[in-house]
Amino acid sequence: MENRNMATSKLVTTGLFAAMITIMTAYIFHIPYGANGGYVHFGDALIYLGAVFLPRPYALAAAAIGGGMADILTAPMWAPASIIIKMLIVLPFTGKESQILCPRNVAAPFLAAVISAAGYYLAEGILFGSFMAPLASLLGSVVQSGGSAVIFLALAAALDKVHMKNRAQQMLR
Repeated sequence: MENRNMATSKLVTTGLFAAMITIMTAYIFHIPYGANGGYVHFGDALIYLGAVFLPRPYALAAAAIGGGMADILTAPMWAPASIIIKMLIVLPFTGKESQILCPRNVAAPFLAAVISAAGYYLAEGILFGSFMAPLASLLGSVVQSGGSAVIFLALAAALDKVHMKNRAQQMLR
């Protein structure tokens, strides 16, 4: 019975992260930019938190579902690329440390920014048939990723002060 409860907790937490990522990406501080259907958002900060709190397969699912749903609701042509890219930006993070702000997780948002910018550059080049036009979108990617990194680092510092990682680990074990 205990294993079933743990699995249920992981699935519910994954669903909550996916929902928060969707809402934060699609509706809260959602700023369209450029003519390509792209937009600046800070939903990636929640993807980063999910990557730290959830076991990797669950974090990948929350990122894919949340990012994909946000695009389905706002800019559907980007959904396939977002599903892949959002899963990839989970990979630099670790949830194995007792605190959120371990050295790897401090560097991870900046690695995720490179992955995200490169992924959307390639996706836009493929979607629009030109690899010159997406250069104009790189600034939006930098703003989005930089803002998400700052929000993640601020939230992580606050959550570390109240030992949230230890509490979450106890719940998800």
